[in-house]
Amino acid sequence: MPEPRIVAEPRVILMRCESYDADKIADIVHQGLEEMDLRPKGKTVVKPNIVIAHEKYFKYAYTRAEFVEGVVRATRRRAAETDTEMESLTVAERCGITIPTRMAFSQAGYTKMARRQKVPLVSLEEVPQVEVELTHDQRLRDYLYTPETIAESDFMISCPKFKAHPWTTVTFALKNWIGIQDDRHRMIDHDFHLDRKIADLQEIVYPDFIAIDGIVGGQDRMLTPEPFDLNLVVMGNNSVAVDSVCCHILGIDPATVDHIRYCHERGLGPLALDQITVSGDVSLDEAQKDAAEFRHGLIRVEDYFKDTRITAHAGPPTPSGECDYCWGGCPGAMEEAIEIIRTCEPDIDDRMDRIHVVFGRYEGPIDAGPDEKVIFLGDCAQWKGEIAGRAVEVASVYEPGSKKDPHKARFGDIFIKMLVALYTVFRRRKEPHIHVLGCPVSVAENVIYIARCGKTKNPYFDMAIAVPFFLAYVANKVVTFFKRLMLIPYQKRRRSR
Repeated sequence: MPEPRIVAEPRVILMRCESYDADKIADIVHQGLEEMDLRPKGKTVVKPNIVIAHEKYFKYAYTRAEFVEGVVRATRRRAAETDTEMESLTVAERCGITIPTRMAFSQAGYTKMARRQKVPLVSLEEVPQVEVELTHDQRLRDYLYTPETIAESDFMISCPKFKAHPWTTVTFALKNWIGIQDDRHRMIDHDFHLDRKIADLQEIVYPDFIAIDGIVGGQDRMLTPEPFDLNLVVMGNNSVAVDSVCCHILGIDPATVDHIRYCHERGLGPLALDQITVSGDVSLDEAQKDAAEFRHGLIRVEDYFKDTRITAHAGPPTPSGECDYCWGGCPGAMEEAIEIIRTCEPDIDDRMDRIHVVFGRYEGPIDAGPDEKVIFLGDCAQWKGEIAGRAVEVASVYEPGSKKDPHKARFGDIFIKMLVALYTVFRRRKEPHIHVLGCPVSVAENVIYIARCGKTKNPYFDMAIAVPFFLAYVANKVVTFFKRLMLIPYQKRRRSR
């Protein structure tokens, strides 16, 4: 880990901000940069969290454009007054669930913001990927891929959204780093190893400055959170310290959040409040009172779907008993998928066909009726018994993540996924079950299978989503085609830090 990225005196600043006023946000962020004596330099990159965005359906999942506009303005102001040479300033992100980042930028208001501020937007899935060597003893892999924009940055600014998360309890600064990989690489180890993967990603590049959009936080979930007014901007110079303070705001012991604890154990920052300087115009006690009713994530899938039209069963994902539940994989993806469908079609729980979903090595009964489809999700799904009077045996095809070679990772085109899902459901229409392979099965695929088997509206066919999605998809394909036509390599040489 490069020494300049880890500070000797971790600081966290809590500031009151009750509206998305870019002027006020710029003043707050500038104050944070000034108090921590941080000086943007060289290739400066702002990395927000825009995992999903839509002006009609998904309004609270992402770092607001006004917030990033304030950060951009404050960064330029700070660089100018400290007379440091900032070669470039870029906003870069890779959104989630196979959506083109171009669409997310547009729907989140970033495209207009970027024009106003004359700052380039970089869709990280369209950038050459650089192989970065990892050296930590507890690493999952010897190397990871990250976009060139990230690998060559000189000053990194992380702008997460203050949110709950179904896989990792919360998502703040550390979890924001999942977005520094494109889809084909971020899905590797996105299973029960997810928390360790998050720790590994910090070794690629560690942010110099963190500014969290907690003005309106997102509770319950990650992609479709319920809004929660926190009226807060959280700033800091160390991701572990920032995440620890945010956990304390919610009354969570940061040592119980695996990825935060792993990063602490790797020496990346403190968990204890007496090792962190906390300042600002909002005290920690005041922030805790404001967030007292905030609902965070981490609910087992069986409980999540209790008393709904979906019945869920989960067993351990591996035969070795390495863990009893896959917190970072298919169960959480299913939870997020149903909420996407509910967002687009609020009354589905009253009329969708009943379905059953099974994860891992489940050994109990499946009480499915003759017309109720059972979906076994993931490579690790395994079960033997009777469904509606018919003998069924599903075999696990799980392989350890260590056997997956990132050099050979392939893009999962959403239209191909959709066609495969539709064909699979059609081909198995007379059978009581479907086994969907993948590790993990993505949120996008879960959406498609639920919609088809539950006979609900497919959000991808909603015109409010389909039109901007298709336009962004075509633009993405055209850009990447011409880059490859110009012989720009997608994957580049190993790069050591």
